[in-house]
Amino acid sequence: MVDAWLRENADDLIGWRRHLHTNPELSRTEFATTEFVESWLVKSGLEPRKLPTGTGLLCDIGPDGPRIGLRADMDALPLQEYTGLPFASTVPGVSHACGHDAHTAILLGAASALAEVPDLPVGVRLVFQHAEEVMPGGAIDMVAAGAMEGVSRTFALHCDPRLEAGRVGVRVGAITSAADTVELVLDSPGGHTSRPHLTSDLVYAIGTVITGLPGLLSRRIDPRTSTVMVWGAVSAGKAPNAIPQTGMLTGTVRTGDHATWSLLEPMVREIVDGLLAPTGVRYQLNYKRGVPPVVNEEQATRMFEDAIRALGPDALADTPQSGGGEDFSWYLEQVPGAMARLGVWSGHGEQLDLHQPTFDLDERALAVGVRVLTNLVLNAS
Repeated sequence: MVDAWLRENADDLIGWRRHLHTNPELSRTEFATTEFVESWLVKSGLEPRKLPTGTGLLCDIGPDGPRIGLRADMDALPLQEYTGLPFASTVPGVSHACGHDAHTAILLGAASALAEVPDLPVGVRLVFQHAEEVMPGGAIDMVAAGAMEGVSRTFALHCDPRLEAGRVGVRVGAITSAADTVELVLDSPGGHTSRPHLTSDLVYAIGTVITGLPGLLSRRIDPRTSTVMVWGAVSAGKAPNAIPQTGMLTGTVRTGDHATWSLLEPMVREIVDGLLAPTGVRYQLNYKRGVPPVVNEEQATRMFEDAIRALGPDALADTPQSGGGEDFSWYLEQVPGAMARLGVWSGHGEQLDLHQPTFDLDERALAVGVRVLTNLVLNAS
């Protein structure tokens, strides 16, 4: 039945993706996107429930009892698109450079196909989520709205431009990383560079933290946890002969280990204090926890593998753990589940990365995604 649905609705599936791509909306402003999804679910005879905020919705299909959760994120990025596509973004400075337009179209397709199956073996909870691109993520709102109530396991696909269309990668254990933000604001009396001994040398203090914090973290944490601290921005001073009064450092701390994630903030604070105490520079440390790592449960991963193998002998692929963060992890704090990586590379030409203004995908992957999600449901016992 799913193959029949795809044959009859392939143009709609591509059209949904292109409509969403042309009309991207930033996190927490996905009002039109939510209404678009809602309208098509209603056309399929379903009864979606919009969140009170007007962004994000839930929809149940099939029999009562423990349900399988299927999630898609809907928000776009604050990036100008440079693909030159005929259906490129019409919103200045906003684009679907992470493939969320495909995620949404795929789940909408799976919902429409499953709605035509007379007797589903298990109930399904569709989760069309807002605000994945901002930390700590819209998944927290969805959980608060009851998205995981009555759900036994939950699943998601994410576009992967390193995999060829037709292939899907999955792994047991951590597939993404926790991602936290560190912001360090420093101040000192300032002074002349000829007399650093009469003041607190703010730039020297910044340099100490730039090298000292990542280095000491690497000596305090097991390297097998894939923990890494990287600075992304630094600012201080303008004149070559003046010690500045203020400065700022911002960066990220990432780990693939859930237990390590809970240790990072107090450890960072302890190390920064130890590094800056001898310099006499005052500071304020703003540590913002992001999301936990997505850790795929073994049974849920095996269910994904079976759903992928049903596509053909070469469909299943291995995939490495990513250093990126994903708020799908908040659902896995509630119920077991797994995320898989959907190949969207055409197989020729450059493999453009996510979050690039030139990112595009092979639309053959849309039907692959629909088949995988429907297989998960139809093969459930």
